[in-house]
Amino acid sequence: MGVVCPGALWYSFSVPTEARIRRIQQVLSLRQPDLRVIFEELTNPHNASAVLRTCDAAGVLHVHFVSAAADSFPINKSISTRADKWVTLHRHATLRECVSVLKKKRYQLAAACLTEDALPYNALNYTRPTAIIFGNESEGITPEAVDLADFKIKIPMLGMVQSLNLSVSVGIVLYEAFRQRQAKGYFKRRRLSNTDYAEFTKNWLSPKED
Repeated sequence: MGVVCPGALWYSFSVPTEARIRRIQQVLSLRQPDLRVIFEELTNPHNASAVLRTCDAAGVLHVHFVSAAADSFPINKSISTRADKWVTLHRHATLRECVSVLKKKRYQLAAACLTEDALPYNALNYTRPTAIIFGNESEGITPEAVDLADFKIKIPMLGMVQSLNLSVSVGIVLYEAFRQRQAKGYFKRRRLSNTDYAEFTKNWLSPKED
């Protein structure tokens, strides 16, 4: 099983205001617990922090990361604007372990890569329970990720350089998922279970320090 890393805790004051409570409840009501992102061995705190901001903005609640060295997610707090407090981070020692956990929950796995047989990123049905695998900044996705994924997806690029910044790639894919889910009405009703909604509300309102 993956190790859940603590996060997403409100800390600025011991008694949250009514406005803060309403805001937290509103955001949790829009979270998509079955849309997840997996990152392989991220090393750049700038990129890692930027992708967390994107995940938070797109309604992602769970982010998985693979780190064989048992390191924590490499966050630069000045860049993330503390977005790590509003997503739940799960660490896995290997990608296979991570994929196994999600496959048992019937997730489809999509690997973001540039292989010729990859689907256009907007051809995938993201309204199903979906986890998207992104590689690290220097080497991209691993061959193992390609083998373990159910689908391969790519973002069309017309330039001489066939590469996008990681946070840009994550944003493009997640906002296609956002578009599809919005069209299906997924943001019109709360998708967290009553138990999870109550637990996350409690955690997000807890006055914990960094």
